[in-house]
Amino acid sequence: MGKFIPWNSQPIEEWTRKYAPGKLINLDGYQTHYLEKGEGEPIVLLHGFGSDSYTWHNNISALAAKFKIYAIDLWGCGYSTREPLDYGYPLYVNQLRYFMDTLRIEKTSLIGQSMGGGTVIKFATEHRDRVKSIVLVCASGMPHKYLPMQQILALPGLGELALSLPTNFARKLIIKRVYLYRKEVSQEYFDGLTWSQKIKGSNEAYLKIIRLKFFHTLGNQIQQLGEMGIPTLIVWGRHDKGTPLRLGQEMHKILKGSILEIFEDSRHEPHDEEPEKFNRAVLNFLTKTQ
Repeated sequence: MGKFIPWNSQPIEEWTRKYAPGKLINLDGYQTHYLEKGEGEPIVLLHGFGSDSYTWHNNISALAAKFKIYAIDLWGCGYSTREPLDYGYPLYVNQLRYFMDTLRIEKTSLIGQSMGGGTVIKFATEHRDRVKSIVLVCASGMPHKYLPMQQILALPGLGELALSLPTNFARKLIIKRVYLYRKEVSQEYFDGLTWSQKIKGSNEAYLKIIRLKFFHTLGNQIQQLGEMGIPTLIVWGRHDKGTPLRLGQEMHKILKGSILEIFEDSRHEPHDEEPEKFNRAVLNFLTKTQ
């Protein structure tokens, strides 16, 4: 076993140069890392809190068989900047807009999971003319309380202690208890999902985001989205704890004409736990809405 590399310890320039699997782009003065694959109509993927573009590792190739896929690392996450920013949906909406403008993507379909789903909701309500269709995967937004584990991490001092321990325990516990239902947390999967959290500033960004408590604050925007006529596929894990299924069912009722797909063997990451089913559902939906 190799020597343990402390969390929150590595310079972003060096760590990105060594390990970032995708491309880098400067958006409004800040580094954004993204994956790109395929040809055709563009689809942009946005990950959830505590994750990065690796979360789509079981989906990108399948979706890229028919579309041009971009998977972005949101600021504060993955191999994107760790500058102290005003994290929240307005920031991430701007990041997505900058990304589309810079790559000259006039209009796209959007796929967002959890916090990324919340970003998709807010972006769609503010930039309707740039959105073809959306896929919301266990999306944040509906009013809801934080999980006890999230509330503990939000406490001053305790969050810093848990994330700075010289062990994988805290992060593996979060993945097992919040993200996954049946899937095993292999070392390869764990490293893929968390390796970028070795970058300096990762703990500060993680804790600032969770302490701002903006995830479940889009009740008004969801109501607005329901009147906009955007083709919408909602995907939810039956056993999701972070955003329980009832929130997805309520969202489905509000978003007129939306399709709700419930994944029986998934928690908060149905795209990763049941990728073949997810990829089929998304490709079928996107093919009909382009």
